[in-house]
Amino acid sequence: MSLECKIPLDQPEGSNAGRRIALITGITGQDGSYLAEFLLAKDYVVHGIIRRASTFNTSRIEHLYADPNTHKQDRMILHYGDMTDSSCLVKIISAVRPTEIYNLAAQSHVKVSFDLSEYTAEVDAVGTLRLLDAIRTCGLEKSVKFYQASTSELYGKVVETPQNEKTPFYPRSPY
Repeated sequence: MSLECKIPLDQPEGSNAGRRIALITGITGQDGSYLAEFLLAKDYVVHGIIRRASTFNTSRIEHLYADPNTHKQDRMILHYGDMTDSSCLVKIISAVRPTEIYNLAAQSHVKVSFDLSEYTAEVDAVGTLRLLDAIRTCGLEKSVKFYQASTSELYGKVVETPQNEKTPFYPRSPY
């Protein structure tokens, strides 16, 4: 299936021209909420991707909505999306045209990663690939800055501290 961006690459970005625009996956998680707060304080426009669920899990970012300046100036916008849906990611990136993307989305519960190992791989690993492919599909690979979060779980039982680029991986869970 071929996906295309809906916004032409030469289309002006309107009121966001010259602004730093961040897209945060996993914005409702611990690190995502702290990052959103940090970037808003630095005058970014912050877009976040949240999964549609039967209950809203936005408690970590509700204080950001309480700030009237955030909404008066359209500085924080949430989008429903899922890391397992390529077309959804393309649509969001196409509409947002971010200058920076922070991928903090993950199925991060260690026990669940054993119970749902394929789902964990779909979200955490293949989801990252989908996000990178969406960046390329939208023609932003040369202009967007991409940050990929990871976990100390990669090291498992560590034999040295602190870890560095040469520390071997001994993961003890699918996460």
